[in-house]
This record gives sequence, C-alpha cells and structure tokens, in this order.
Amino acid sequence: MADELEINKGGVVSLIDNHELGEILKPLVREIYLFNSYVAGTTHLKDQSVLGEIKEEDDLLLQREDNRFDQNAILVLTNERRKLGYIPKKDNVVFARLMDAGKLLKAKITTIEHKGDFTEIGIGIYLVDF
Repeated sequence: MADELEINKGGVVSLIDNHELGEILKPLVREIYLFNSYVAGTTHLKDQSVLGEIKEEDDLLLQREDNRFDQNAILVLTNERRKLGYIPKKDNVVFARLMDAGKLLKAKITTIEHKGDFTEIGIGIYLVDF
C-alpha cells in the first residue's frame, strides 16, 4: 500500500541519499572520527567472496543487530549490504549506545591484510553529523 508508514533504520542520511534534497544537504554533513578498530568474524562469513571485492577507503555501513551472544552487536556491511563481520565486542558498547540514541555511525576501511586464510580489515569509525 502506498499510504503505509515505513520504518527506516538507515537514519536521516539514507532518507535523503537518492533525493534532490540530498545534494543540498551533503555539504552540511560532517564525518567526525571516533575510533580505530577492525572487523571481527571475517573467518565465519558464509560468502567469503566479499573479502576479495573490498578495498581501502571503502565506506561501510554499521547496523545494530539483535544478537543472543552480544546485546551490543553491530554488523559491518558493505554499501551493497553484504556482511563483512562485526565491530569487536570489546569495542562496541559506546557505539551501540550512540546508535540506540539515534546517532548515525559509519566506518571506512583503513587497511586490508591477507594472512593465509585470514583477512584482517582495519577500520575507522565515524559519527555522521549535520
């Protein structure tokens, strides 16, 4: 139905991203660097092909996940919404609280190191602000 309300969990920036208003607001968007971390769980990916498609400087999406193992779980996704892994549990408490309070966070790949069967992905975490 065209008249139904839809919940958008991508934040305000995702609402204006493909809209003409987005071009007006883009100069007002600031990315505030918060922290360096890495992507956890890359060895447990069902589709490992995503690891060969990413590159340094790629922007990544961060999304809260209802997870029985970690109440503060934050998924790390490519812009195509392909799963890369998670923000490490040791680093995610503050970021989860910010996201739960409605703040938009994103990540950017800083390093990629292939170590045999393991791929280490370093990321910077940013607060997107207007």
